Amino acid sequence: MTEHALPGQHELTMTVLMTPDMANFSGKVHGGAILKKLDEVAYACASRYSGHYVVTLSVDQVRFKQPIHVGELVTFLASINHVGRSSMEVGIKVVAENIQDQLLRHTNSCYLTMVAVDEEGHPAEIPPLEPATPKQQLRQERAVLRKQRRMKAEQEERQALAEHNASK
Repeated sequence: MTEHALPGQHELTMTVLMTPDMANFSGKVHGGAILKKLDEVAYACASRYSGHYVVTLSVDQVRFKQPIHVGELVTFLASINHVGRSSMEVGIKVVAENIQDQLLRHTNSCYLTMVAVDEEGHPAEIPPLEPATPKQQLRQERAVLRKQRRMKAEQEERQALAEHNASK
């Protein structure tokens, strides 16, 4: 494939006002509401980069470091960190802003793996990612390490399951 994504198409920023319908029983924004937004942002970033419909393969390392409050603006800073043949790792940094105090807080970061699919729902080949800055290169290197760890963990899980089934 000789196509290349246009510069800047590998990053996306989305800001959302946290409204009362997103609150949990303690009055903070429900973690599920944030997870839904993370998936939407990853979809937008990955589909724009790839030019295809994309599906979520996995969500890694979601850690809620601080609560998000109703009334805050939440900015999702997404970037394509690594591209395989049809898959992409999307890294997302979440920053909450107290509008009155103008206080910014990094509340969490995570990584989603998205897969581009064609009209029949089969994996679609996508353009390679060519890092243009040292920061993008570092993101790509770290994404490769995360992918290797995920693959190793999956292999160990399959092996443990096979051993368990063989011992029955």
